[in-house]
Amino acid sequence: MRVVVVGGVAGGMSAAARLRRRDEATDIIVLERGSHVSFANCGLPYYVGGEIDDPAKLLLHTPQSLKAALNLDVRINSEVTEIDPGAHSVLVADTETGEAYTLSYDHLILSPGALASRPPIDGLDSPRVHTLRTVDDALALREVSGSRAVVLGAGFIGVEAAEALAARGFETHLVEYAEHVLPPLEVEMATLVTQELRALGVRVHVGVAAQSITHGDDHDSVTLSDGTALTADVIVVSTGVRPDTAFAEAAGIETSRGYILVDAHGRTSADDIYAVGDGTIGRDHDRPVALAGPANRGGRLIADAIADAHQGRAAARRIPEPQGTAIVRVGGLTAAMTGANRQELDASGTQYFTVHTHANQHAAYFPGAQPVHVLMHVGVDGQILGAQAVGAEGVDRRIDVIATAMRAGLKAADLIDLDLAYAPPYGQAKDPVNQTGMVAHNVLCGQLALTGPNELTEDMPVLDVRTAAEYAQGHMPNSLNIPHTQLRDRLGEVRAWVDEEIGDRPFVVMCAAGVRSWIAYRIVRHAGFNVTMLSGGIQTLRAWLGERAEAVLAAEGDR
Repeated sequence: MRVVVVGGVAGGMSAAARLRRRDEATDIIVLERGSHVSFANCGLPYYVGGEIDDPAKLLLHTPQSLKAALNLDVRINSEVTEIDPGAHSVLVADTETGEAYTLSYDHLILSPGALASRPPIDGLDSPRVHTLRTVDDALALREVSGSRAVVLGAGFIGVEAAEALAARGFETHLVEYAEHVLPPLEVEMATLVTQELRALGVRVHVGVAAQSITHGDDHDSVTLSDGTALTADVIVVSTGVRPDTAFAEAAGIETSRGYILVDAHGRTSADDIYAVGDGTIGRDHDRPVALAGPANRGGRLIADAIADAHQGRAAARRIPEPQGTAIVRVGGLTAAMTGANRQELDASGTQYFTVHTHANQHAAYFPGAQPVHVLMHVGVDGQILGAQAVGAEGVDRRIDVIATAMRAGLKAADLIDLDLAYAPPYGQAKDPVNQTGMVAHNVLCGQLALTGPNELTEDMPVLDVRTAAEYAQGHMPNSLNIPHTQLRDRLGEVRAWVDEEIGDRPFVVMCAAGVRSWIAYRIVRHAGFNVTMLSGGIQTLRAWLGERAEAVLAAEGDR
């Protein structure tokens, strides 16, 4: 049996290596268009920034090492230009010599990956324009000189590239067309990342796009849609990716929006052809996920499916729908996510609510305690639909726990019962994950009604239960301030406020992070008031408002 793998790196190499471990006799040929078949593409920004000093560390394997260890026939600089599904063959071109030859297969695995998008910007052909997708891209960026950089696109790679260039002393501008950096994040989480980027010296421009690049002898000028002109010695384009699947489409393999359609075992519409990685989407879900983890795991399962078929057995394990679990470091912060965000949930018409918590990553009395800001979307049936977290420490652990719970089918309330490791330097007796589950459970069982920061308007009445000093630093305009420790004795003031100014409308209880307002919420609800609670308190509200926070939360209308 001969298996030909088109494309190395994550998905293709994972499939080839697993297949060899399953079957020593199979002839396995890996065709890689570039000069590196197995490299750490996620490590490229860290080489650009100098944290990884030796470029050799980016190269995980070579054709020689793969031949010695796994008996793989790896052919670099070999591009598949045509597929003939009927003849079970591919046409391979040597990218150095131009020579071509035909190669037959019994099974074909496509792992073409994706290409950096090239937005329609005048002047994008400037020699100062770079992308960051390959080792050669990283080598070129490491050698650039000058003092001013512009990064177009604030996704994961764009943010990492901006931080890397700023760390090297470049005056760095980061431009994003969406309303905030890291668009998959919710705005109240992305605001924290923006603040950290600015603390690193990165100048952030959101809600604008590059319209043109004017070439100059000494530098280029990038003109934005708002008229701003940015001087640049280096320009990094990181505006997303597009599937590199034209050769598969030309062969009649079924695609959607350019992505190769695959079933739960990685099979395409063509007999004996499988596909994996950034250039694919599943037939039962329409969400492309360009991440290394799903590509690696998908390649392994495709190899199992081929080996099982060769041995006359049905493939047992299915490729699961990816959750999109991802993480990025930005300065001293970490941001991570799993599952769906608001945009996806709203587009699908899903009914859900959102909880925000700000529990410390470890015991408050142990030195260095800092909050882990957690956001979780929960279906009305209690299903965990997605979660995000931002913080200085412990973010990876919390998102991984929630991602595991989602994969296991646990409900939000089940997070309360997770027996997580605790010692004062590492966590709390009630871990942030447990606490997030507790808030969700309170909503699901009817003990708590939440108002999200996106739902709070300036004319809504707010019972602010922070201290007078906190209140004076900024509050909602239509608010009454009674500290939560005084609330039981001052319910008469609340009653007069409701009778005189609110009537039948509900009012919103608010504190700094949601802990004191939960206590106050239960007090006023037991007293019979029509009340909701602001999810995550003013910490979440300030992040949601972003640059508008100081104007909205002015010290006006004090009572």
